[in-house]
Amino acid sequence: MKFMEDRILKDGQVRPGNILKVDSFLNHQLDVKLLNEVGKAFYERFKDKGVTKILTVEASGIAIACMTANYFGTPVVFAKKSKSRNLDGDLYTSVVHSFTYGIDNTVTLSKKFLGADDKVLIVDDFLANGKAVNGLLDICRQAGAEVVGIGIAIEKGFQRGGDDLRERGYDLLSLAVVDEMSDTRIVFRKEA
Repeated sequence: MKFMEDRILKDGQVRPGNILKVDSFLNHQLDVKLLNEVGKAFYERFKDKGVTKILTVEASGIAIACMTANYFGTPVVFAKKSKSRNLDGDLYTSVVHSFTYGIDNTVTLSKKFLGADDKVLIVDDFLANGKAVNGLLDICRQAGAEVVGIGIAIEKGFQRGGDDLRERGYDLLSLAVVDEMSDTRIVFRKEA
């Protein structure tokens, strides 16, 4: 969507290693008006899917999930990257590789918050190789929950994650798809 592309061009920075730094508005300092537009865009796309839960992984996806859930009137659930002492009961777990940090995390979600009668919208800030989304899909599979859509703020189209999800039949909305980036330019995918 144009509003996300415009903001990336205005405030995003390309760093070595195919890193797109958007911490001034999306995942460190948060532009709440922009996040509201993200939530509204996801709602417009998926409002007829019967969404009962918004699912993300901590931490950067939580703000996007909350703004989206505000439109749907549904709870947000998020997979935790580390097991804390206050997690009790049965847990869903999945291993997720972080492109940004270069490490594997075992993410966990309490079984009491996701079940077979849920229709899930997965949201996140970035989609590169798809490891985080695939971990959340695995958790939904374990729960027997139906994934009715995936909403991503920024997709790195030059990596396989988004194309793989589309080929597998998932309804994926990425608000900005970066097909190419260098120190001097960012090229977005043209809508088909």
